[in-house]
Amino acid sequence: MSAIAGILNISDTERAFVNTVGQQLVFDAVNQMLADYNEELSKAISVFVDRTTANFKLRYLLPGGGKLQRMGRQAPAGAMKRYGKYDVALPLRQWGAELAGDRVDMAYMTIGELDAHLDTIMIQDLNTVRWRILTSIFEDTNFTFTDPLHGSLTIRRLANTDGTSYPPVLGSEDESDDDHYIDAGYAVSAIADANNPVVTLRDEIAEHFGGIGSVGRQFVYFHGADQTPYLDDLTDYVAISDQFIQIGANTADVASVLPNVPGRVHGRSNGAWLSEWDGWIPDKYGLMVLMEVPPPLLMRVDPADTGLGQGLQLVATDTNHPMQRASYEHRFGLGCGNRLSAACIYINGANGGYSPPSAYTE
Repeated sequence: MSAIAGILNISDTERAFVNTVGQQLVFDAVNQMLADYNEELSKAISVFVDRTTANFKLRYLLPGGGKLQRMGRQAPAGAMKRYGKYDVALPLRQWGAELAGDRVDMAYMTIGELDAHLDTIMIQDLNTVRWRILTSIFEDTNFTFTDPLHGSLTIRRLANTDGTSYPPVLGSEDESDDDHYIDAGYAVSAIADANNPVVTLRDEIAEHFGGIGSVGRQFVYFHGADQTPYLDDLTDYVAISDQFIQIGANTADVASVLPNVPGRVHGRSNGAWLSEWDGWIPDKYGLMVLMEVPPPLLMRVDPADTGLGQGLQLVATDTNHPMQRASYEHRFGLGCGNRLSAACIYINGANGGYSPPSAYTE
């Protein structure tokens, strides 16, 4: 039974036509189906997206550094305040698809055919959101977005030496700029204990959040299939056991619950989960996220008082025959908020500096 047929509690047969069921009933069922999809999408992207906001620009507040003041027996310490901050802005773009047909098309469209159309649109939406997430993280150059209401907005990436001062890292008391886009300087085939992208990215992120800790942190390293055999050969790599295989008494296995993240989580190494996200993380690239702090991205949506709604929506053009021509729209934009909770690496052996993947350039 299709999703729409299940919502309508009807049998999904070849003769179950949209017009026979009633376009308004099907319209309502489609909206319920999209609401369920948007809720699931929100959960799926939570590892990268902190929250949605209607703000086009906001100030990201940071803690400061330094030491406490030495006090006399009678004199109070001088007044102090937190001083770290940087400004971020967010774009807002419109994406969509159109489903249209004449009265004959609609008369012969079955519930199953409509369900297949909707599945296609939801797949396209998921691919678009995923593409924009990875572009917003892998692209290392800030860009200017022209907002029709607010003018030119500077959209920032992860820490990229653009003059922003971040809180002092471990072992320092001074604020400084940083760069979370790294050129490994070695090829994928050279990945080993001495050339380890997992350690490089882990340490780059951990220095901003108190180190890796005595019991470890929830780091996740996303990579393409080209790196998997070399990561498997790292000395401290521990594979996640096959659910159909019983592990022996003298065989190491992962003891923790696996993180709910994209890709295939296949093992742990150097205090991080390893997730092969083949097809979406290009060869020669890696991305690490620290999951115990706010994710790197913010998603901008329309203000509630506009009535435009959020997520993928069915926008009917004819209230009497809403399924005869309908626009499916999703208005959103992504930009970095927490510029320190993720880092990217380029492993191409050329030692020529970081370059974003061609699939994820702005």
